[in-house]
Amino acid sequence: MKYRILALAAVLALSACGTGAEPETGAAASGAPAKLTVWIMDGSVTKELLKKFETEHEAAHKGVDLDIQIQAWDGIGERVTAALASTDAPDVIEVGNTQVAQYSASGGVTDLTAKVADLKGEDWLPGLAQPGKIDGKQYGVPWYAANRVVVYNKDLFAEAGIKEPPKTRDEWLEITTKLNKGGNQGIYLTGQTWYALAGFVWDEGGDLAVQEGGRWKGALDTPQALAGMDFYQRLQALGKGPKDADEANPPQHEVFAQGTVAQIIAVPGVAARVLEVDGKLKDKMGFFPIPGKTADKPGTVFTGGSDLIIPVASQHQDEAYELVKALAGEEFQKELATTMSFVPNRTSLAGVLSGDEGTAAMAVGAAGGRATPNTPNWAAVEATSVIKQYMTAVLTGADPAAEAKKVSESITTTLNSGS
Repeated sequence: MKYRILALAAVLALSACGTGAEPETGAAASGAPAKLTVWIMDGSVTKELLKKFETEHEAAHKGVDLDIQIQAWDGIGERVTAALASTDAPDVIEVGNTQVAQYSASGGVTDLTAKVADLKGEDWLPGLAQPGKIDGKQYGVPWYAANRVVVYNKDLFAEAGIKEPPKTRDEWLEITTKLNKGGNQGIYLTGQTWYALAGFVWDEGGDLAVQEGGRWKGALDTPQALAGMDFYQRLQALGKGPKDADEANPPQHEVFAQGTVAQIIAVPGVAARVLEVDGKLKDKMGFFPIPGKTADKPGTVFTGGSDLIIPVASQHQDEAYELVKALAGEEFQKELATTMSFVPNRTSLAGVLSGDEGTAAMAVGAAGGRATPNTPNWAAVEATSVIKQYMTAVLTGADPAAEAKKVSESITTTLNSGS
């Protein structure tokens, strides 16, 4: 389900001007301090780690002042698109890896191809590097990858007499029912956690959209996709999650931190956010892969990640690139991975999280990870929130087949727009 972009002055000069000249930009050219505006997505990094990075980066780069702004996922597509079209864009933006294609098509993202070697791109995880590379050009710099697991409260499991996590969907429903008693919620699952729905649809052999004869077609109205939605509805009913909101409204880590929720579906790094709210939950959180239909295969998950991009409109191209280089560099990658339980962007750092329970659960699910449809227009589907609206409609009593037909038609129209 699954959560970003960068640029540099030399490439900008070549691509925008068509010459070999490399005009001086940013603070170095004007002598004025460079105030860099940075958009980081909510949930990607703890406040403490961001502050530590900000302090150290500013100390190492005199004349650079970082203004790090946390952005909500809800509506981010429209905000980034508007920023890239403006003359006053942020200098560095974290974007979902599936969004890079759409943003780069606007012409507002700096081409960083010439910087890949300097960024140690040969060490990037292939699955992370590929989404940021469009038509042979690298616009997005891989930042981290992650997929969802089930995060659970060990105390509540023990109170319910549950000794080990479920291995199948049926077992999952059974234990969640046992956990859903008294003042506790067996699971906190909102009505619009669509990345989780995607996994259930894939488990059933369905898909969000398919390509036929060179055109895309929405596929949430197939029997397989409807079976995935049916399981989602049964699971969601075992908690008190709002049917008309996603996991960010309110932030589910804040709900889990209250101590009365037995399970949430999230990336393992959510544990760090939970501890920001209530440190007493340390050592009380456990993790297990999202169960599959049978015990021999875990549930399918969306393998997501973040990229960093630099808008062409940034007035501090050199400084923005140095910032991206630091965020994507080995030192910060190690800190980010160990703090947030994310998969780092480099193959050489694969052992950083060995022995971590959350990462181990994530790795099991990652073996069967999937991605959203590989088309630049998919970001537009996400921006319309039609899948979220479909889910809410079904969960509040609308006919699943009729709603699935409508959302599939909408996805078809959006994916083929401009083709």
